[in-house]
Amino acid sequence: MLIKSAEFVESNSDASKCINTPLPEFAFIGRSNVGKSSLINALCNNAKLAKTSSTPGKTQLINHFIINKNWYLVDLPGYGYAKVNKIAKEKFQSIVTHYLEKRDNLRCVFILIDCRLAPQPIDLDFIEWTAQQGIPFIIVFTKTDKLGKVKLAESLTGYQRQLDYLFEELPNIIVTSSEKKIGLTDLADAIEQIINQK
Repeated sequence: MLIKSAEFVESNSDASKCINTPLPEFAFIGRSNVGKSSLINALCNNAKLAKTSSTPGKTQLINHFIINKNWYLVDLPGYGYAKVNKIAKEKFQSIVTHYLEKRDNLRCVFILIDCRLAPQPIDLDFIEWTAQQGIPFIIVFTKTDKLGKVKLAESLTGYQRQLDYLFEELPNIIVTSSEKKIGLTDLADAIEQIINQK
């Protein structure tokens, strides 16, 4: 898929108030500082589309972007903020779970994971919860340019071992780098394939 246009549509703190549309939606989520905004901007070839920040937890709303006039990219609040209080964390969690559980036209969730880190319980818990809810998802490893080939292979193997405990069949995985433009075609093609599924 070639992404020809990407435009911001709206932000909401309540899934029930999100735009009413029959068009398919694809959500992106991950821990704070996983590089979500940078990946979205690289995928859409627009450096100013999603707001990037050196401060983790910048995304605190459900952000809708219309892509190619025929599907929505949804930038969700992340999880695992280190510098927000318990009430704020619960609020963000409520926003996310309500959207994921209630959004009928959600076709897939891309769960972003920083490849440089050892498997984190919070990531594994979210992956398991998503699977238990019957929500289609794809795991996306980010910042792969920060590791050499050997370290990257070790990191992916470590995660696959953890996922083996949770799933009989490993989930789909896409390896990406926003900076080096790695895996962007794979992401776009995965979305196109899901859109074209009957």
